[in-house]
Amino acid sequence: MTPRLPLTKYHQIYLVLREQLLEGRFAKSMPAEMELAKQFSVGRVTIRHAMEKLVAEGLIVRIAGRGTFPKPVTYPGLNLGTSALTQPTRLAGLMENIVSASRATTVKVLDWRTIDAPEDVALALQVPLGAPVKKAIRLRSSREGPLSYIITYVPLHLTKDMARRDLAAKPILQLLSEAGVELGRAQQTISARQADARVAEALDISIGSALLSVRRRVFDADDRPVQWLEGLYRPDRYEYQLEVSSIGDVDARVSMREEKARN
Repeated sequence: MTPRLPLTKYHQIYLVLREQLLEGRFAKSMPAEMELAKQFSVGRVTIRHAMEKLVAEGLIVRIAGRGTFPKPVTYPGLNLGTSALTQPTRLAGLMENIVSASRATTVKVLDWRTIDAPEDVALALQVPLGAPVKKAIRLRSSREGPLSYIITYVPLHLTKDMARRDLAAKPILQLLSEAGVELGRAQQTISARQADARVAEALDISIGSALLSVRRRVFDADDRPVQWLEGLYRPDRYEYQLEVSSIGDVDARVSMREEKARN
């Protein structure tokens, strides 16, 4: 708990628990209110308020006499809803733009390891539950400071020639292309999300700050998923632009906001 943050205690706890739920920390059930109250050094009423917010968001279900259980997470990028901006993208043009924009930034690889695919990742990559996949977490920065926090999952067999240092030098889409993957289409969802504790620290912002969330699932030419990612971006340092033609074609571009241009 951080008393200096402009958030109530229950909202801080909600953000921490939300982060842990999305990571699959509570596979079977969540700890009891008393245990959580002891862990966070707060009263049960504070924990109850945080849990009610998780219930309202559809992340947990509380069953009287049995306990509190996580609900399967439905990601807009897989089951598109009306609350997010969703467009098909011209993948070749988008990849070129991502590679071009990345030249003005630096990348720090925070994580690169093999994990057992949780339910949402298995669904996105169309692999069996628990199948080995590669997970990468990268922090991208511009000259003004941290820009984006990107979590990426890739089928294990496509990463045999990828090393941690490669992820710091090139976008994963470029590495996949260089490895012989013929890229096809992409599904992309743009929405908003609040920064949880881990992301806030990495991006040097307050917990609960608004972020631009871009979820992207990329397919190869045979329509097999080869990448599933969520990028969380500081809106003061990042823009996402779409140009839509009269025949429905979409040209997507990303750009970095320059601090000097606004001052």
